[in-house]
Amino acid sequence: MKRIGVLSGGGDCPGINAVIHAVVKRAILNHGFEVVGILDGFEGMVEEKWRSLNYNDVSGIMPLGGTILGASNRANPFHYPVCDEKGKLCFEDRSAKVIETYEKLKLDALIAIGGDGTFHVAEKLSTMGLQIVGVPKTIDNDLNGTDLTFGFDSAVKIVTEAIDALHTTAQSHHRVMVVEVMGRYAGWIALYGGIAGGGDVILIPEIPFDLAKVGEFIRKRQQAGKRFSIVVVAEGARPQGGDMVVQKIVKESHDQIRLGGIGHVVAQSIEEKTGLEARTVILGHLQRGGSPTAFDRILATRFGAKAVDLVAEGMFGYFPALRGKDIVPVTLKEAIVSLKVVPLDSPLLDVARSMGTYFGD
Repeated sequence: MKRIGVLSGGGDCPGINAVIHAVVKRAILNHGFEVVGILDGFEGMVEEKWRSLNYNDVSGIMPLGGTILGASNRANPFHYPVCDEKGKLCFEDRSAKVIETYEKLKLDALIAIGGDGTFHVAEKLSTMGLQIVGVPKTIDNDLNGTDLTFGFDSAVKIVTEAIDALHTTAQSHHRVMVVEVMGRYAGWIALYGGIAGGGDVILIPEIPFDLAKVGEFIRKRQQAGKRFSIVVVAEGARPQGGDMVVQKIVKESHDQIRLGGIGHVVAQSIEEKTGLEARTVILGHLQRGGSPTAFDRILATRFGAKAVDLVAEGMFGYFPALRGKDIVPVTLKEAIVSLKVVPLDSPLLDVARSMGTYFGD
């Protein structure tokens, strides 16, 4: 009997529990594997926190948001945060401890559910001899090698519903509503959510925008009788010649930059350039919460089942990816070679422009 571990690294998102559900049931029913749940991402491998996962342990968890195993985006074992005797934050390489825990638990493989940061760690551990399979998870949809990551569709649904709700208040008060959404350095959430919600202006990192032109576009809408506008802005969007707005720096995280605040910058500029009243709504972690959509539940289930099959086939250093309608194995290296951003020749950009959406360029 093989013994496999499963952990959820990085930030949480809807659909992780659906993966865990699929991993445990596929492992037990199809392969006769024993499953160990590692708690709080790679922190559990460093601190030896784990629990057994039996068939009944995962019953009913598929519709739940978050993760029953806990997660951590500050537990990179190669850059692990610790405090010295004076309480000062320091960093140490604890990767050897991960290998020690792996061997102590007598694992034959480890399934790591996560995004860019988790996959970077998984790939490095793979080169050190650990038998690892990844599962692509991020609301940002910025992992290479897969058409979609689970969590993305659920985040887009929340953004769309928020924009729908804002339409009525914007129309009633004749305001400009600026909606700031997540996505880090990629504009997928803003693009999909903006199109689905009928955004008049969509600002994404891939297309630096001109604040003066954005104001002029909205002013012309008002002159044409459009008494309100919806502006969707990705947290990583930036004006031409300017920088992204950084909210804070988190030294112990894989990606130390925390973006946030560009929505306020855009709203203030619109008020100054048009004289119209503008309000900002930052959706933030609402996009990570709640139950996964049916699409994400199915995609996460397919990913989890395939991950167990990859373990059974000895295909370590790979992850299951969506290509068209198929789930296929792709190397971890391919996923982390660069971030997947919105291409400037994307058909979605063309469709949005043909609907009258402005991208600030």
